[in-house]
Amino acid sequence: MVDFVVHSPARVCLYGDHQDYLGLPVIAATINRFLHLSVSKIEAHHIDFQLLDLDASLRIPFDPSNVYETKDSIDFFRAGLRVAARHGYGVKHGLNVSITSDIPINAGVSSSSALMVGWLYALTLAFGDGQPAPPDLLARMAFEAEVLEHRSPGGQMDQYTIAHGGLVFIETGSDIRVHSLPIPKLCMILIESGINKETLSTIGSVKDNTTKAFDHIRMKHPGFELNLASGDDLKSVITATTKELRPFAQAAIRNHLITQKAHEHLRSDQPDQKKLGQLMSEHHGVLSQSLEVSHPSIDHWMKLGESNGAFGGKIVGSGHGGCSILLVPEQDQKVLCETLVAQGAKAAYPVNIDRACHHTQS
Repeated sequence: MVDFVVHSPARVCLYGDHQDYLGLPVIAATINRFLHLSVSKIEAHHIDFQLLDLDASLRIPFDPSNVYETKDSIDFFRAGLRVAARHGYGVKHGLNVSITSDIPINAGVSSSSALMVGWLYALTLAFGDGQPAPPDLLARMAFEAEVLEHRSPGGQMDQYTIAHGGLVFIETGSDIRVHSLPIPKLCMILIESGINKETLSTIGSVKDNTTKAFDHIRMKHPGFELNLASGDDLKSVITATTKELRPFAQAAIRNHLITQKAHEHLRSDQPDQKKLGQLMSEHHGVLSQSLEVSHPSIDHWMKLGESNGAFGGKIVGSGHGGCSILLVPEQDQKVLCETLVAQGAKAAYPVNIDRACHHTQS
């Protein structure tokens, strides 16, 4: 085995937050912020990890049964080893793995999925036929390890976006399909709020309430299909659920329509940043007002951006904190970043759409 470095990117959801676990499509992109895993072969019966950003280390001994038991509620490294073994990538020799990252943590840009996809990429490259697993298999394995192994309520967007890379339209659900989109010139600013979010509880709450709302609707409208819902359904079927659950049903339908409009526009000959920004802001409005998963500071920065020339923007990730993005004219990026930081953002900087999880030789 030749020593290598895996580069696993962050992802931003441009349209479709809180949609993938409902089986609805999303539009997402990988950006130029990466987690790096430097991997080398060692003559040992264990895997050593150096978590350089945390000034910590970890050793995992080989487990011939591939159970890799853990007492921790979240253990991505052992979950990855279990899943990799099930797919034919069992450990054959020792590894030394050094990890560092410039992806914001617990901030809505998939730092955990970047780690999970990157770790499984490393395992398949080290213990396969000299090539990493294909993107669809890599994403499926990462979803199994991150979500199913931990019995989490998350969807599939993060793993499939990071494995495929670029700008993608993902048809989620049991028969997931990823479609690469032409990448227009998008000048984006990523805003770090510095406000920690509660990813699993937020996703679980919104998913549970939305599911209940549509269960009510299907009882009174047996032929209703969420993925085929139109604007007319906002009036015709919403009253079938309770007043408390109605905003969740409205949000799901409205966000689905916004994503469809954005998909159509991104496939046009000349996608316009102004139009894409308007749709992004409309999406943020639903997330903020109907699902109530934004934060007053993030709402303030979105309005501040638009009043200073931004085309539009939205919170990214599960919500209640984390990051947000703005689409802006290129000439305004630097000044607007400075303005946002002056207004309380932890950090604000330009980002670009970048490639999928990949590796280089070290």
